[in-house]
Amino acid sequence: MNGPSEGPGRNSGESTGTSPQKITQRSRARSGWHGRAEWRTRKRESDFRAAFNAARLAMAIVDRDGRVVSANDALGTLLGTAPESLVSTSLTDLPSLGLDGNVVRDGLGVAALPHPVAPPSASASGDAAPVAGAPGGTAGVNCTRRLKNMDGHTFWAEISLLPTAHDGETLLSVADVTEQRELRDRLRHLQMHDPVTRLPNRTLFFERLATALADTATGRVGICYLDLDGFKAVNDTMGHRVGDELLDAVARRLVQCAENGGQRHLAARLGGDEFALLVDGSTGTEQLTALAEATLKALQQPFDLCGQRLTVSASIGVVEREADGTDPTQLMQDADTTLYWAKADGKARWTLFDPERNAHRMTRQALSSALRGAVERGEFVLDYQPIVGLDDDRLVGVEALVRWQHPQFGKLGPNRFIGLAEENGAVVPLGRWVLEESCRQARKWMLGHPGPPAYISVNVAVRQVWDSDLVADVRRVLEETGLPSGLLQLELTESAVMGSAGRPLQALQDLSEMGVRIAIDDFGTGYSNLAYLSRLPVRALKLDGSFVRGFRAARHPNPADETIVTALVQLAHELGLTVTAECVENPSQADRLRRIGCDAGQGWHYAKPMPAHCISALLR
Repeated sequence: MNGPSEGPGRNSGESTGTSPQKITQRSRARSGWHGRAEWRTRKRESDFRAAFNAARLAMAIVDRDGRVVSANDALGTLLGTAPESLVSTSLTDLPSLGLDGNVVRDGLGVAALPHPVAPPSASASGDAAPVAGAPGGTAGVNCTRRLKNMDGHTFWAEISLLPTAHDGETLLSVADVTEQRELRDRLRHLQMHDPVTRLPNRTLFFERLATALADTATGRVGICYLDLDGFKAVNDTMGHRVGDELLDAVARRLVQCAENGGQRHLAARLGGDEFALLVDGSTGTEQLTALAEATLKALQQPFDLCGQRLTVSASIGVVEREADGTDPTQLMQDADTTLYWAKADGKARWTLFDPERNAHRMTRQALSSALRGAVERGEFVLDYQPIVGLDDDRLVGVEALVRWQHPQFGKLGPNRFIGLAEENGAVVPLGRWVLEESCRQARKWMLGHPGPPAYISVNVAVRQVWDSDLVADVRRVLEETGLPSGLLQLELTESAVMGSAGRPLQALQDLSEMGVRIAIDDFGTGYSNLAYLSRLPVRALKLDGSFVRGFRAARHPNPADETIVTALVQLAHELGLTVTAECVENPSQADRLRRIGCDAGQGWHYAKPMPAHCISALLR
């Protein structure tokens, strides 16, 4: 039925499934889609252009060569020209913006641009900062400049170069941030200044100090660190309002001193009644001490406040040194230490930093912090000094004397660390170790040598009585070592024993009932209450060496010394006490003490302190 000529055409049409009519319809559809897309693009561009021109923010589109493609009315107004006149102008040719080639290059992400030097008409507040997360493959830049508009008014502007996603173009924006910057400056001023005196506070002072140490004209800096003597009394008695007015008046005088002679040193309030004067570019200690002296005189003049006349003084610590290698914190620590010296030396004065004095202080701190660990590490050793009967020169006792074998400072005597140990409480474990070691050694001597045994005399600190159970410690040690209680003598200073009541007195009585000998060391140096001796369980007195030293010259004896020692010995014997004289250094002293009736002597005339094995040799 179908002609041969119809088959191929029909078959071909059926195989492709596409008729000329359908092809035409699709073409028209595609053309309509593209038209709508182009219309939407033109609409977006039109909207962008309208928003761009109407924006109050000054903006411009810049090509990859740094030339203006288009600018909005706000930028034209800012630069005092028609926006269209800016087209094709290089950003580096706009001196009002103060953008140099380096900033533009960084913002555009290109290798180089002309005009690498910024024109002098604009000033920068700092380096341009990159903008994180900017599109277009480059980071962009953001910088702050102080600009001048057409009427000559200066303002702060934040300038941004932010790459877009369109054909390598970049968006330039210029925002007036004067109000924000002024607000920030006001907030910083409040944060950095004291509200009472309006002086720089501690934070700003340390900031300026760090700057001075990093860059000073003379390579030296100095600090006068002061506080008011007796300010707390003014605050407490007259109230905080008067106290604040006094601080404000002091601040004004300090500013006058800091600016005297055309110099402008920094005066700051560091807190409370503490102030500081910073001398950046010091010429030497003479300049600092002269400033401190002038400050003292200025503050000693009366203050008329609230109808009252007040007089105050100040203590000042003065530090002056090379800036190179000086740490701000260490410098202030030294100033604080020197201020403490000024107060300790009597107040109302200035004191200059002394490296040797500070080294001694640092040594004290180092020793104090290491004391407790030194007991645990076994750094202490005992020397022993014989106590000899004056009637027959027989060794009757031995005093245990502690030494610190310090790994850094060598062998230290008790005068270097006992006071520190009493301050920080380390004397309690140290005293317990001395008691154990000396009793153990005394037991060895008792077992190893025939004849009357010598007693061991151990010094006891006041804190051992108050901060530990001394009675329990002594009982335990005697039981563990096997030393008879009658061979242990505990020495306490006169100031510690006199006036004892409550727990200390009960401890002394318990020890005495246990059979332990109680002796008063350095007798005669304190405020002796001789009648009180009859109520204390004391067995012996040890006369302070200051009395015995008066016996040194046989040709020219001091009658008063001999009279005092004679009276003390007679009184002690009347009370049933024995007397040991300390610091016996020659035969003449020993003979006179013997004639007076003193029971025993101790000192270099007989022997210096020695190790335990030397005492064993004496006993043999």
